[in-house]
Amino acid sequence: MISSQSRSDAQLVWDHHLMHHDPRPCSVAIGLGSHDLGVADAAVDLYRRGMTPLIVFTGATSRTTRARMPRGEAVHYRERALELGVPDRAVLTEPRARNTGENISFSRALLDEAGVTVSSALLVSKPHEERRVHATARRLWPGVEFVSASAPVTFEEYLASIQDDRMVIDMLVGALQRLMIYPAQGFMAADPVPDEVAAAYERLHRAGFTSRLVEDGTGTPF
Repeated sequence: MISSQSRSDAQLVWDHHLMHHDPRPCSVAIGLGSHDLGVADAAVDLYRRGMTPLIVFTGATSRTTRARMPRGEAVHYRERALELGVPDRAVLTEPRARNTGENISFSRALLDEAGVTVSSALLVSKPHEERRVHATARRLWPGVEFVSASAPVTFEEYLASIQDDRMVIDMLVGALQRLMIYPAQGFMAADPVPDEVAAAYERLHRAGFTSRLVEDGTGTPF
């Protein structure tokens, strides 16, 4: 059972992760792989609205997706987009990335190889990954303007859609930890965390929402 304090703290962390960008037309949309097919749906919606002529889906598998997306996150996302009517020519697949930095770096390399000029990119992710992805892209791909995007859902709606509250809150906590420690390690641009959000993070940490943390603040990003 998740306490009311933990749910309140998780809501605060969720709100911080959202960038609140207004989507606008960009050179490409990059959909970052995860357990959530809603990312693919959000990318398709942006394509249908004329916000991008091209979608890149990026991602291999992780401990969360290995069973539910055995062919790889990017492949399952691509299949979803084609089912929803996006033409094959408008979707590229990057199937090797295993962390956010690789999502950005490998997508950049794929687009370079395809001869696509990128001046701006829609970064399509889970809602609670918006800020982390944006900070990573700013660090690894200078000279490009980034716009964050995700499915327009509330925290409670997202919990209901995933049906695993603890996993979602663990992910919120893990994403925030990375925002705090990864800039010093060169993995992402600095993005200060407000004191009240940091305090909520500490309470969630003490409450045991730790499965997505990098051990003792160091190690390989995932």
